[in-house]
Amino acid sequence: MADTIGVEDELVFLPLGGCDEIGMNLNAYGYGPAHDRRWIIADLGVTFGSLETPGVDLICADPEYLIGEQIDAIFLTHAHEDHIGAVGLLYPRLQTNAPIYATPFTAELVRSKMVERGVDPSWLKPVALGGTVTAGPFEVTYVTLTHSIPEPNALAIKTPLGTILHTGDWKIDPDPQIGETTDVEGLTALGDEGVLAMVCDSTNVFEEGESGSEESVKQGLIDLISEQKQAVAVTTFASNVAR
Repeated sequence: MADTIGVEDELVFLPLGGCDEIGMNLNAYGYGPAHDRRWIIADLGVTFGSLETPGVDLICADPEYLIGEQIDAIFLTHAHEDHIGAVGLLYPRLQTNAPIYATPFTAELVRSKMVERGVDPSWLKPVALGGTVTAGPFEVTYVTLTHSIPEPNALAIKTPLGTILHTGDWKIDPDPQIGETTDVEGLTALGDEGVLAMVCDSTNVFEEGESGSEESVKQGLIDLISEQKQAVAVTTFASNVAR
């Protein structure tokens, strides 16, 4: 990561999808002068068709602005479709050879998506939990969080102009059924060092109360099912491995 700051250097945030909406997350961070900017991308996701889009199964963000730009790396925060579902679709359109970084669980799911779309999976680079990657002027550290899928991460993006905390999806769950707990020490250290800005998941932020732990869901299901005398069918989100 370069430490020198040029007179024309800027740090910019480009939200192409997933901001002020649910789904098709595609956010980019750029550093440098406007005529020679370097980029990293956080997530390549899809959203699903609705009654307003009959006949359409998947929708992804338009990456046109980034085509032909200097993309140093793509970082995936976790394995939900609204964050990884467009990798096989958009990676070829970006016309880049940028490596794609993800923690091991996410990487395996993305690998199959790339193969399915005929995209070379050798560009996919697994990163250890808590790992750090240098990509051009950016130094990106994966910070372990909790969510409804294994290995959710925030991205601590360090640049010569300051650090951005890009949270991805999260909730504070002290007792997740699978995986690690939130890296509170890592987040505290970031706060102590100073954060220039936080780009944060805000789903249901205006709902009062607390998000329950997966442990409370588990016990609730046990209590309900144990009262039944006949067979019980239970449906759940396919990616919620713990449930």
